[in-house]
Amino acid sequence: MLISGSDLLTVAAKNSFAVPAFNVSDYSMLNAVLAISEEKQSPLIIAIHPNEIANLGWDVMPSVIQAARRASVPVAIHLDHGATYEQVLQAIQGGFTSVMIDGSMLPFEENVALTARVVEAAHAVGVSVEGELGTIGKTDGYAEEGADTIIYTDPADAVTFVERTGVDTLAIAIGTRHGIYPSDLQPELKLDLLREIDAAVDVPLVLHGGSNNPDAEIGEAASSGVNKINISSDIKVAYYLKAREVLADTNLREPDTIQPPCRDALKAVAAQKIDLFGAAGKAELY
Repeated sequence: MLISGSDLLTVAAKNSFAVPAFNVSDYSMLNAVLAISEEKQSPLIIAIHPNEIANLGWDVMPSVIQAARRASVPVAIHLDHGATYEQVLQAIQGGFTSVMIDGSMLPFEENVALTARVVEAAHAVGVSVEGELGTIGKTDGYAEEGADTIIYTDPADAVTFVERTGVDTLAIAIGTRHGIYPSDLQPELKLDLLREIDAAVDVPLVLHGGSNNPDAEIGEAASSGVNKINISSDIKVAYYLKAREVLADTNLREPDTIQPPCRDALKAVAAQKIDLFGAAGKAELY
């Protein structure tokens, strides 16, 4: 069931739901997101950031690809926040079926040029491309680099960007931040801006920084034009909080004892996101 990101999100756009893009940084997390997606019969995007590739190692990618092919639900393997043309080419050669080129911190014309170059290369081999316009904020040192203040996506610029680059999907800035929000920073999505952008462009929209946002806002975004929502921090927090709890027993040493409760904790969070995004049971649409 390994397919391109474009094929995955076209169905989501037609049926007004969002596919979860769960970031994984080890094989245990990969098994957890695959298992819960099959249990919920939800399509899945396995998102892997360059930092996570560095942690996993490129040699693990053939097994990730085989796991996706064996899945009973449709799966895309997505490069999250590719920073350079060369980095994206390496991901394509490594078997990713979807790539993101993040030129959001560049001047508009440079972002267009870089994204269009990636699209030309990726489309030649059937790989879909996500671009980004506007900048997502950040919350802490672990979060993806972003602007100190959010630069919201301009709908007119979004139209021009999509037309000139040919991207399959567009990540937009409507008020989210990467990472976990501190107590003194309250997230708030500009849902009216989302609807304006959705009416202006004809590609599925992507929401980065989907962790730690109010459910009501995220749920409404998923039915208002956003068809891919990235979740990284929320599932990792759940996984490692449980790991700390389990490892309080210093007699434990075997991964087959330590990791299963951590996977269960991750799956519980992921299941709630799948339901919230309207993706549960949607595998039958493919």
